[in-house]
Amino acid sequence: MYQTLTFLHSTFRWIVLLSLVYALWRAYRGYFHHKTFSNTDDSVRHWTATIAHIQLILGTILYVKSPIVKYFWKNFSEAKESLDLLFFGLIHISLMITAIVLITIGSALAKRKPTDRQKFKTMLIWFAVALAVIFIAIPWPFSPFVNRPYFR
Repeated sequence: MYQTLTFLHSTFRWIVLLSLVYALWRAYRGYFHHKTFSNTDDSVRHWTATIAHIQLILGTILYVKSPIVKYFWKNFSEAKESLDLLFFGLIHISLMITAIVLITIGSALAKRKPTDRQKFKTMLIWFAVALAVIFIAIPWPFSPFVNRPYFR
């Protein structure tokens, strides 16, 4: 089960990233070109947040099942000295939860804004900050924190 969850979580990140980039592109285009916030824009906003929440569920299940995380919490005083263990035991989940909260707040605020321009601006700011946090928290092959392949 652990390997399946790792695969799903690793693969699903690309869907999260694509949906966020697409939502940001629509928000940027809508804001700077004074577009109307259409039903498609609203669907993109909604589905981006939903996809992020699905990834959060996968990640939470993986976190609970992970032997790395179990070892980290069982041997906290020595494990916190290892960047690899610290990253997956504490840093990754903290940053990713922060990113999901930012996406959720941004989505909810954008939905409630009175003007189209404010909706696009809100989406653009909150989703961009969330994307920056996600880029920091993903264990890219080139990451200075911890390295993992693009696909597992």
